[in-house]
Amino acid sequence: MIDVYTWPTPNGHKVHILLEECKLPYAVHPIDISAGDQFAPDFLAISPNNKIPAIVDSDGPDGEPISLFESGAILVYLASKTARFLPRDTRGKYEVLQWLMFQMGGIGPMLGQAHHFRNYAPQKIAYGIERYTNEANRLYGVLDRRLAASGDWLAAAQYSIADIATWPWIRSHANQGVSLDDYPNVRRWYERIGERAAVRRAITVLADRRKPTIDERAREVLFGERQYRR
Repeated sequence: MIDVYTWPTPNGHKVHILLEECKLPYAVHPIDISAGDQFAPDFLAISPNNKIPAIVDSDGPDGEPISLFESGAILVYLASKTARFLPRDTRGKYEVLQWLMFQMGGIGPMLGQAHHFRNYAPQKIAYGIERYTNEANRLYGVLDRRLAASGDWLAAAQYSIADIATWPWIRSHANQGVSLDDYPNVRRWYERIGERAAVRRAITVLADRRKPTIDERAREVLFGERQYRR
């Protein structure tokens, strides 16, 4: 059994998707990041950076429990555990991993900043909005050109953890100031993945708990001084 400590965000959904795709048994433990659950000592014991998702696998690689944080590391671990969605051949493996790192280092952080400055920042800062909206569109251009060249999937000519990691971030393209009409290859790829039964199941995980807007208390928990306490 895999215990997954999570919330319905793009980083949470990427792990939900892989768990569903691999048909692994898992138990969901909600970590309400707008209420401050991520700062609880029990959660920090498995996720010291106070971010979701994190997992505890009771059947670790040596038969003992293992805990993991960072969604990219979790995807690599689960793909390796099940021998699915990560090629075994060296060339294919690293082709997938480079696009996974592209998501972790670019797509996630930069689109997250676009979300923040466009939707959550208490002041509308024109420079921040322009910078991160432009960067979001640049990254979509990278994806679109890649998919024009590679075909259906981002890497190794197969659906992989690179696609699984990236797809949830594209769901909020409008909030990022992006129109998929401008990126037809991304749209084709996005719609194809969205039709998968495992993906449809995964995005329902904790969906009823997600709040459409945040109040001032939640804003302080997510973005305020509490993040920086020692």
